[in-house]
Amino acid sequence: MKDIKSYIAENKVPNHIAIIMDGNGRWAKLKGKPRVFGHKNGVTAVREVIEGCGEIGVNYLTLYAFSTENWNRPALEVKTLMSLLVSSLKKELKTLQKNNIKLNAIGNINLLPEKVKIELTEVIEKTKNNTALTLTLALSYGSRDEIVNVIRNISKKVVNNQIKIEEINENIINNHLYTFSLPDVDFMIRTSGEKRISNFLLWQLAYAEMYFSDTLWPDFRKENLFEAIIDYQNRERRFGKISEQIEKINE
Repeated sequence: MKDIKSYIAENKVPNHIAIIMDGNGRWAKLKGKPRVFGHKNGVTAVREVIEGCGEIGVNYLTLYAFSTENWNRPALEVKTLMSLLVSSLKKELKTLQKNNIKLNAIGNINLLPEKVKIELTEVIEKTKNNTALTLTLALSYGSRDEIVNVIRNISKKVVNNQIKIEEINENIINNHLYTFSLPDVDFMIRTSGEKRISNFLLWQLAYAEMYFSDTLWPDFRKENLFEAIIDYQNRERRFGKISEQIEKINE
């Protein structure tokens, strides 16, 4: 039987994939375990996806690890998630270095516990010169919060005569986003069967293709990722144009 990865066209791999890793709690509940059990097992799926992206040449991978809304979850769950984040960063540093992966983080990082900030900063610093794949963790991230911050920061610059109102365009806005160093998202995947964006990269997803998998995140594997990418490659991305125009561009 032919390996599913062999069906992926190398010249049509998405440059930037973003994933909403959903379903940890439901996965644990189905097994009669507490929600934190699902989060711990979700780490395996993270490893699989990172490895899969590396194998097929994806340049940017952004994972929705912890949203601004997640702070409202039970205190024990939040504490466990933060502890898991610290331990995972420590354990995975060698793997990141070995595979030439650069770690990045977006969101209101100042809200994170001190231990998390220290570990995160250390791994980001140690991997900053890696070039194979940029792995971005969205932590304490909310897209509406991000956009509000952009408006505030640009407004301050207008008041201080650093930017003229008529100069404000997409590039100016992009340069004030958390994701200023990242390209727009090409392909967004959400697991667990839910079909919504949940305040994730609203600006950056403007022309992204979207894929919703019924698989709960702890069960998501490289094969699931490759299936999603094959689906992506069978679509026509038009960016507001018509098919005939796209065909001429690709001639």
